[in-house]
Amino acid sequence: MAEDLKKAYRTVMDDHFPSRMEIRFYSDNDVESSTSLKYEKVTWVVDGVEKGLRYGENPGQEAALYRLVQGNLQIGDVKTILPGRGLVCDMELLQSGKHPGKINLTDVDNALNILRYLTHRPAAIIMKHNNPSGVALDDTLSGAYEKADMADRVAAFGGAVVFNRCMDLPTAEAVAANYAEVVAAPGYDEGTLDVLSGRKNLRVLEIARMDRLQEYAPDRFVDFKALLDGGMIVQTSFLPGVSSGADFLPALCNRKGKEYRVQREPTKRELDDMLFGWFVEAGVTSNSVIYVKDGVTVGIGTGEQDRVGVAKIARDKAYTKMEDALSWRRFKTPMNLLKESDKRKEIQEETNRCHGGLKGACMISDAFFPFRDGVEVGLNEGVSAVLQPGGSLNDYQSIEAVNEHDATMLFTGRRSFKH
Repeated sequence: MAEDLKKAYRTVMDDHFPSRMEIRFYSDNDVESSTSLKYEKVTWVVDGVEKGLRYGENPGQEAALYRLVQGNLQIGDVKTILPGRGLVCDMELLQSGKHPGKINLTDVDNALNILRYLTHRPAAIIMKHNNPSGVALDDTLSGAYEKADMADRVAAFGGAVVFNRCMDLPTAEAVAANYAEVVAAPGYDEGTLDVLSGRKNLRVLEIARMDRLQEYAPDRFVDFKALLDGGMIVQTSFLPGVSSGADFLPALCNRKGKEYRVQREPTKRELDDMLFGWFVEAGVTSNSVIYVKDGVTVGIGTGEQDRVGVAKIARDKAYTKMEDALSWRRFKTPMNLLKESDKRKEIQEETNRCHGGLKGACMISDAFFPFRDGVEVGLNEGVSAVLQPGGSLNDYQSIEAVNEHDATMLFTGRRSFKH
């Protein structure tokens, strides 16, 4: 059975999807003015085999990637992204031991969904299962990658690494020293592909329009979700609704005639981290809470059912990830393999003193906190700033908790769910 599964992972599946696809929209009262979106299937030649996607989310699921080649759809004031502005659909496969699968491309696509808001500095994102494991900004691309990798070194194994700048040699050498499934960038400096070629099955993607990602930041598009019964939900895509920290709202509310207001204003560093965290949050599966500090993710909690629980998961991950990072930096050994009790104790004590790197961090939530117990998870670890949508009947509780810890908080005025 195990050998059969290994074989399935190696298999390049034939698919029965047609070479072209068309989606047509029209009104019952105005059939003549119908609009259509026309697509063509994308394929690549790898080892002499022309094929599209290797398979879907799992071996055994046929899949195809289609590129929009003609048409436009407008719903209200929202238009689809026009043909000729492709990103993942128009990527060039520079190196690959095998064809990409669906998850490889959706991981890269969701990274771009975040990176379109982070174009002002070199940035790196490592994606796993359509969620970031680490996101970082830095003055250099290699520095951003090192920070993103060490934010969750264990989860980064086998991930998709996406950069918003052309890859340089130091970054290529750092990537090649680790194991990744995919790397994507807007371009590659001379010699970088030679370095990356040492990783036989690494899929190296060049996405030319990535150097213009800021053009996509304000764009909405039409999003489709297929249902089990063949039905379809169509919605306009989400936008974070802010372009700078000045767009956030003061954390205040009125409760039974009394006004509650956060007493301390954010520092510039806290405001920068709030903005960074809110942009990252746009690409994290809900229900989620994340912690960020100095332009790097510290702990990411995703896809949970309750807000207190996900805040605790993100907190606990911050502790375990910091322990592993310290162990690796000092002893070149993962924390789970570090046997010497004195070394383990040293790392655990330092991590506890730093509260897993959460002291001075910002806590970002994609929806409001219904009670104060949610924000207290972070505040009790030394979080200095909280960003959340606001709008709960009990916002006053969160405001009181923040003031008691001499922290600060702002509201976004909108939710950021992603399912």
